[in-house]
Amino acid sequence: MGDISCSNGINNGNGVNGNGHSAGGQRKSCWYEEEIEENLRWCFALNSILHTGATQFQDIQLLDTKPFGKALVIDGKLQSAEIDEFIYHECLVHPALVHHPNPKTIFIMGGGEGSTARELIRHKTVEKVVMCDIDEEVVDFCKSYLVVNREAFCDPRLELIINDARAELERREECYDVIIGDLADPIEGGPCYQLYTKSFYESIVKPKLNQGGIFVTQAGPAGVFSHREVFSCIYNTLRQVFKYVVPYSAHIPSYADIWGWVMASDSPFVLNAEELDLRMKQRIKGENRYLDGKTFTSSSTLSKAVRKSLDNETHVFTEGTARFIYGHGTAYKHNHA
Repeated sequence: MGDISCSNGINNGNGVNGNGHSAGGQRKSCWYEEEIEENLRWCFALNSILHTGATQFQDIQLLDTKPFGKALVIDGKLQSAEIDEFIYHECLVHPALVHHPNPKTIFIMGGGEGSTARELIRHKTVEKVVMCDIDEEVVDFCKSYLVVNREAFCDPRLELIINDARAELERREECYDVIIGDLADPIEGGPCYQLYTKSFYESIVKPKLNQGGIFVTQAGPAGVFSHREVFSCIYNTLRQVFKYVVPYSAHIPSYADIWGWVMASDSPFVLNAEELDLRMKQRIKGENRYLDGKTFTSSSTLSKAVRKSLDNETHVFTEGTARFIYGHGTAYKHNHA
């Protein structure tokens, strides 16, 4: 898990839990540190550690950070931060919803914190949202601590299921207009990496889409160098299953990187920026903070280096040849001298 380290400094100010001065008058400061690569770490200061623990499936932390507000960390990877989660969730939800001619039924794989459901129920056409997360403890935790999403959990259109997403999709007879993969990153030993495989997309996801249906998934880091971890592989894997596949990305400050999503369908994506804006205005309650037509056009125009890399990618994600995000980690605290 991401490391939390505490040290005594000489600067003035509030420390952990707002009163971190030591007996000698020095300030005790706490930092969160996440290992992104073997030789690269990302860290930021904390106001307090609100919760730390472990569920049956994952390690979990809720941090009150100085730069990003409350932040949810699962298996050592920052999942969501209060100040910029809207970027991730608007990008995950709205492109697929507005490209679909009339999205009524949605299935979310994962999404335990509730932010994806929150964005979905803003759409006037949506009649039913099934949110399927494997970890009930994470869902209950997010209901309790992430107050911004409580309204979504109470919406009558939302059906919350605690189950493995693969098993739940196989069990259900109905199909959906949009299926969303709001899953944790594919981490070795984690609960989700099988849900990024070609066999899963081909035999489970695609048959559960209505005609003209759209699948979209978060696809990990998408920077000039980091996209090679899983983004290019997920893109190429979906390219083997669907006729039309659109990769897109956006910078998320709390992730310290560009982040990627991939949208796929057997129907073409033909809307321009103006048409996307019109549909957003007609269908979505309230205004997006980040995404509009021009922003999506920009997000789906990847850099030359990344485009070339994706075009040349040959690796297909299978259970036997899975790629993983770097690291897993263990939670611990230590004091620096």
